[in-house]
Formats: sequence, structure tokens, C-alpha cells
Amino acid sequence: MAITAKMVQELRERTGAGMMDCKKALTETNGDMEAAIDLMRKSGALKAEKKSGRVAAEGRVVIKTTPDRKVAALVEVNSETDFVAKDANFVEFAEAVADAVLAKRPADMAALAALPLASGQTVEEARAALVAKIGENIQVRRFQIVEASEGAIATYLHSNNKIGVAVSVTGEEELGKDLAMHIAASRPVCLDESGVPADIVARERDVQLDIVMQSGKSREIAEKMLEGKMRKFLAELTLLGQPFVKDANQTVAQLLKSKGAKVTTFVRFEAGEGIEKKQENFADEVKAQAAQAAQ
Repeated sequence: MAITAKMVQELRERTGAGMMDCKKALTETNGDMEAAIDLMRKSGALKAEKKSGRVAAEGRVVIKTTPDRKVAALVEVNSETDFVAKDANFVEFAEAVADAVLAKRPADMAALAALPLASGQTVEEARAALVAKIGENIQVRRFQIVEASEGAIATYLHSNNKIGVAVSVTGEEELGKDLAMHIAASRPVCLDESGVPADIVARERDVQLDIVMQSGKSREIAEKMLEGKMRKFLAELTLLGQPFVKDANQTVAQLLKSKGAKVTTFVRFEAGEGIEKKQENFADEVKAQAAQAAQ
């Protein structure tokens, strides 16, 4: 029986399990929904997925590069606590996923989940097994492949393994290292002004125009002030417009020009960025546990 996307979606909604687990269970049970649920219960897939609702905002970033440094793979793997992010089993899993991404270059997260690891398990199977072993929600959140059309890939991984950068740059190796560290520290959104999303520019312009008009300046002066504010805003967002972290007297664009070098692309990952972390009150948590124990 052909397993359709609708069937997979229905099983996901009923179990909360991962897409690959659902598809596998339906395939093995020839599309029988109830039998698939029973199979997942027996295999432990649902046990692992019960933890999927918990926020995984900690973790680590892993970077792998080809020997010629023409291609790099960045992967972010998340856990619930920083303690688990340092666990040897977690680190081994994250490293194995990054190796697989660099070797196979999957098209998307679904393809990544199905990648075979050296252990013989798929990424998703290994993830679910690790959840069951460690007892925390663990997620492979994202990955990206960076290729150098010119020059080579320079990388930087912060000492806490939570910030990773890969940048494609021509020129000296030391320059590449400096630029990767700059990107890690200064968080540029894109390479240059052409890469800033139009909606972000429009929203900022509206805000700044309102602020300028409140100053009571003439329209002519207000427009000049607005343009100055927008130039500063765009410079702060773009790698080429930012002051170089090692020499604030020159921008990154000026640095590259002086070295006869150029950057074609970059990627910056920070573990947990954009994930809303649940704020726990330890005293309240202890009270809740004590109350539950007294029942």
C-alpha cells in the first residue's frame, strides 16, 4: 500500500512523533494506522517523542570542512540543558551528524533525518535512542552547507561551542580567521546592503521618520537626518559596513580593499538563538514537587 503524506501527517498529529518514525511505522504495517501506533509504542518511539514538547534551547554548534577547505558544514544540535550539551554521548552524536551532512549534503531536514550514520542507524533513529538514554529532548535544529566559489572557507568555533562561523574569503589565511572572529562577535545579518530584506528597511525607515519629524525640524533637514540614520542602520547590519572588530577606524569593506580580498558568503550559527527559553523559578519548582509528593 502506498504511504501518502496525508497518512504520515495524521499519524504525526495523533502521536506527536517525528515524520521519519511515522513513515517507517506506516510502511511496516502496510498503512494500518492503529497497528502503526502500537508498533511505535513497542519500539519506544513514542517514549522518546513524549519529551519533544520540552524546550531544547541549549546545545552546541559543530563545523566540519573538506580537506581543501572548499566546503564546510555547520550543524546545530539542541538539548534542554547545558549539562547534557557537554555530555560525551551528545557530543559524539552531534559530531556524527555533522560528518554525515558534509559527506552527503542533504537537501533539507527531512533528508538529513534519513541519513545513515557510521553506527548503521539513521540520524533520526540515533536521535530517538539518545533521547531515551539521556532523558532530555534533543533536536537537530538546522544545518547549512557553505561552498567557496573563490578562495577558501575560514571557520571559527567559540570556546563554548555555541557560536560557529564559516566565511568564504579570498586572500591570506590569517585574514579569513580574523573575519570569522569578527562575524562571531559583531553578528552581521548579511554581506552588504543589497541583502537586507526590504521589509526590514521599510519598517526602520518608518520608525526613524516618525522620530525625526517629532524633532520639529524642517522637512529638508528631517530628510537629511533620516538618510544619515538609515546609512548607520544598514552599516550596522552588514558585514562590509561594520567597523572591523580589531580596528574600529576602518570598515570591513575598507580592510578587504586594502588586502585585495573579498568575501562571497558567510554563515553564523548560535546555539539556541531565536528559541524562547522557559524561565524556571527554582523555589516554585521545589514547592510544586513537595505538594505533589504530599498527595
